[in-house]
Parts: sequence; C-alpha cells; structure tokens
Amino acid sequence: MQVINIHDAKTHLSRLVAAATEGESFVIAKSGKPLVKVVPYTEKKKPINRIGFMPLIAIPDNFDELFEEDIHQLFEGKEK
Repeated sequence: MQVINIHDAKTHLSRLVAAATEGESFVIAKSGKPLVKVVPYTEKKKPINRIGFMPLIAIPDNFDELFEEDIHQLFEGKEK
C-alpha cells in the first residue's frame, strides 16, 4: 500500500481523491508515522425492515398460480 507524506497529500489532494474513487487505497503519514488510511467509499444498502413475521416466510415465485382453480371454483362456481 502506498504511503504518502501529509505535505504531499495536501499538494496533490485532487489526484489522490481521483485515485481513491478508482479503488486505490493509501496511507497518509507524518514524519514516517502513519496517520490515516484512505479507502474508497462504498455505500451500503440498508436491508428492508420487515414487520412482524415477514422475514420468516418466503413467497414462492408461482404464488399467483397456486390454487388458481380452487379460487375460480369458490368465486365463480366454475373451473378454469
């Protein structure tokens, strides 16, 4: 990992920010002592908070097709 002196970091800040946005990480040091590690920012997506027992169940992909004939029979008195 690249170590950059704090004075050089101030001088070349725009270049360093551009490098970080492209995925590069580096350390900024003062008198050879590491001060901070600069890493690219990645935004984490928040999980959807479900209410009640929703996280515990799974809805099948063919949910709309399940019991389709039974539902038609109940509502319309006939089979599809």
